[in-house]
Amino acid sequence: MHYDLTDLRLFLHVGETRNLTRAAERAFLSPPAASMRIKQLEENFHTPLLLRQAKGVQLTPAGERMLEHIRLVFNQLECMHSAMQPFASGVKGRVRLLANSTAASTFLPGALSAFLAEHPDIDIELEECSSREAAVAVAKGAADIAMVAGRVMPEELDVLPLYRDELVLIASPLLGPRKDGPVRLAELLDSSPFVGLNQHNSIHSFVDGIARQLGKRINLRIQVGSFDAVCRMVEAGAGVAVVPLICAQQYGLKRLRVMSLDESWARRDISLVRLRSHTLPRSSELLIEHLRQQVRALAGGERVD
Repeated sequence: MHYDLTDLRLFLHVGETRNLTRAAERAFLSPPAASMRIKQLEENFHTPLLLRQAKGVQLTPAGERMLEHIRLVFNQLECMHSAMQPFASGVKGRVRLLANSTAASTFLPGALSAFLAEHPDIDIELEECSSREAAVAVAKGAADIAMVAGRVMPEELDVLPLYRDELVLIASPLLGPRKDGPVRLAELLDSSPFVGLNQHNSIHSFVDGIARQLGKRINLRIQVGSFDAVCRMVEAGAGVAVVPLICAQQYGLKRLRVMSLDESWARRDISLVRLRSHTLPRSSELLIEHLRQQVRALAGGERVD
């Protein structure tokens, strides 16, 4: 059977957008032409791939399986392209990297800027999401690599440990819990207002999930868009917050009260994950090695710009 790469790329866009019109735009096709191409794919496979709905499309089980294979096809094409680069002039490519909010706002900005300077022909598509979403996306082939927190990962993934991250409670020097020593989240949920990140942030979702497991809710007084803004609001007395220790250190430990959390979930392993037994493009392998080198440099006391 003959496969047209334009048809496969169109279906990939359909799977990403769940909208035939937007997928057609990405593929530089008219909606009628895109619809005809999808129809021909369905006829070739003798099975429906999409369920047309008023506000978009939904993939059938066959469509979901086909999407997985199409992602692998384009990944292999990228690997072929990368393999030919040594015979040309330098490595070229694009890496899709997913990361949790801590890594995206602390470690990655400096590490990625250094990588881009060293490899001007490699582009990086960075997206922030929860660790679970990132790991699932890599397992499905929707991303090349991910930087995640935690140890429980899909069995299809290789896990490359990077460093240990710690979540702490921060409060205004004049306000907040007066208890000396470590605190527990359950002790704070009934008595303290919280400052948090927006609801789509992975740290907010993580802490909110812990609170729900305790049968409680966070008294969220204000939501802001960055860890720096969280620290500013806490320093001003708007409430307490749970943030990565590195964020409190970057803001200034003398401007905040920083208390350790007596919780096992507050200490997390940060790792890189990639699909097991799956060849990555050279550009992705270079990025993995660069990130691991940056961590080793930090552990050795060197500064990462």
